[in-house]
Amino acid sequence: MNQLEKAQAEYKTFLSGFASVIISTVNSQGIPNASYAPFVSDDSKNIYIYVSGLSTHTKNIDVNPRVSVLLIEDESLSKQIFARRRLNFDCTATLMERETEEWQQIVDQFQERFGDIIEVLRGLADFRIFRLTPDEGRFVVGFGAAYNISGDNLDQLVQITGEAKG
Repeated sequence: MNQLEKAQAEYKTFLSGFASVIISTVNSQGIPNASYAPFVSDDSKNIYIYVSGLSTHTKNIDVNPRVSVLLIEDESLSKQIFARRRLNFDCTATLMERETEEWQQIVDQFQERFGDIIEVLRGLADFRIFRLTPDEGRFVVGFGAAYNISGDNLDQLVQITGEAKG
């Protein structure tokens, strides 16, 4: 198996190794905010977050739906701190309408994954579910092993090289 095939195989399972995602948002004045949220995902690599309307990142999403998400290897598991394995997606956030069939399916996934706390969150009117739809991404597995993610289902890796595009 060559380097690209190894990276492709690792990419297929990387997202499933995480229960939360780091999210980066920007407010109306352009001030960034980094935070995190537990998530569930679907086969199209949409990431769903269930967040309080009182949080900074939710307020930011309300005014600017562009969100960057990061999943990064735990420092204690990393062989090289300067080259931690990581997956980044640039996404567009869409608020899911409450109590629809699709919303209910996603809440059920949250309940299955995170347990009884979801029953509490269901009753809190300020909690919202956003679908984060990836537009593009990058997957890094080490030095010299960084890939742009492309394809209709974001399922193809293209190695990033230092060559200038002409």
